Amino acid sequence: MTSRRPRRPGLENRGRTGGQRPMLSSPTKERTWSNPARTDQGPPQIRKNEGKTMEQKTIRDSAFNRWGVLVLVSCVMFMNYYFYDALSPLKDLMQSELGFTSADYGFFTSAYSIPNVFLLMAVIGGIICDRIGIRITGFVFCLLMVVGAAVTAYGASPTFLGGGFGFEFMTSFLPRFSPALKMTSLGFFIFGLGAETSVVVISKIIVKWFKGYQLALALGLNLAFGRLGAALALILSPRLLQPHWTTAIWFGVMLLIIGLLGFVFYMFLDSRLDRQLEEEKSGDEEEELSWADLKFLVTDRTFLLITALCVTFYSAVFPFIKYAPDLLMNKFGMARQTAGDVTSILMFGTIVLTPLFGWIADNKGKSATLMYLGSGLLFVSHLMFALTTITPYIPIFLLGVAFSLVPAAMWPAVTKIVGENKIGTAYGFMFSVQNLGLWAFPMLIGWVLEASNPGVADAIIAGGEGTYDYTNPMLMLAALGVAGFVFAFLLKREDLKSGYGLELPNNIA
Repeated sequence: MTSRRPRRPGLENRGRTGGQRPMLSSPTKERTWSNPARTDQGPPQIRKNEGKTMEQKTIRDSAFNRWGVLVLVSCVMFMNYYFYDALSPLKDLMQSELGFTSADYGFFTSAYSIPNVFLLMAVIGGIICDRIGIRITGFVFCLLMVVGAAVTAYGASPTFLGGGFGFEFMTSFLPRFSPALKMTSLGFFIFGLGAETSVVVISKIIVKWFKGYQLALALGLNLAFGRLGAALALILSPRLLQPHWTTAIWFGVMLLIIGLLGFVFYMFLDSRLDRQLEEEKSGDEEEELSWADLKFLVTDRTFLLITALCVTFYSAVFPFIKYAPDLLMNKFGMARQTAGDVTSILMFGTIVLTPLFGWIADNKGKSATLMYLGSGLLFVSHLMFALTTITPYIPIFLLGVAFSLVPAAMWPAVTKIVGENKIGTAYGFMFSVQNLGLWAFPMLIGWVLEASNPGVADAIIAGGEGTYDYTNPMLMLAALGVAGFVFAFLLKREDLKSGYGLELPNNIA
């Protein structure tokens, strides 16, 4: 394999159905990493599609089936995001009921990312998905989400705290940490083990069903479903505190069980599609994942820049959401329910804007520019929270726009850099690096918060009173926004050299 592949062919007039559409940057294009010379013959998928008639050959050629599958797997994403954020509005209750400090809460939150950082499970899960397929991989990791969520809820329950199963064992080691912290963190660890790889699987499913169609729009809508789950978690969790405050957590467990059943139903559809695709693939050997392909992931400058943007951007967003309700309660004096509602505005904004920006990326292009603009808005939003007392609705709105711009452009852009049969590995690599930030920054925020506010945690645990100053943590997140802005600028400049066509419409085929 050569160290640098040739630029893509210019503008060959070759489309799926014979229309005069340029080939550059098609999401259907199968990039051939091990044999660049094949690119001047046109990718196998496009050669096969040239002879397509109006007759549907597979179930994915039906728009009804494609969008139905999108809704189905997006419901799994909804359940995933719901549980991830279900405890965000309950930080103060975890402190008063479980005796957590802010540092403990940060440790608990970071447990989600440990398997994906230190065990590289998102990468391994992506490779497994590419090797053995979507169905087995998806089922196993969706099941892990359910198990992890149940363990988390059990660790906070009166049954466990009253000496239930596992309590004695959890008191037998690391006495510095409470049994509740250890059990809930174990549960969130298992949940994270399943959650990140399930996102890889869902992303690969969408690429599989929407290649050559509105891929960025589909990925944007999928993200919108996830954000809807997060928004409803922020709204519902403070309202689901009866008969016990852990009801809010158990409700999330129930949703994950429903999501697992939905994925089982999808498995039948996927099996049917694979049988239909076998005839199409019988004349072409699918490339196997090789070490050369993995080397490409860690040496291609464009891919590394988009990965660096991914980790800095998400590290400044998801940890913020974990602490946002508590920030609003402490800085602006909001009640718990109101703080959750205001934080959810961020998510509701992305539900509308992410598909819109995805449509723009599909039909107008400018993905690199969208990422550049979103990174700038992220910095401005966090700086406003840190240094001003302006109404929180303004920085929340700006953050919502940023949280729509970057993901809507970034995830479809990856399909222009790598081939579909390696997309699971590529997404897994990005998610693992992203989880490095999602592991580190919740703990950093907790530590900085404790160091900046000595004695506040003890006051809250003792009597529920105490106010945190969030200035220093927000300045830290604003610095991440600056780093993301720099990476987005370098990515936009690198695209001019690499020829991947990140600024061109995704729908060009």
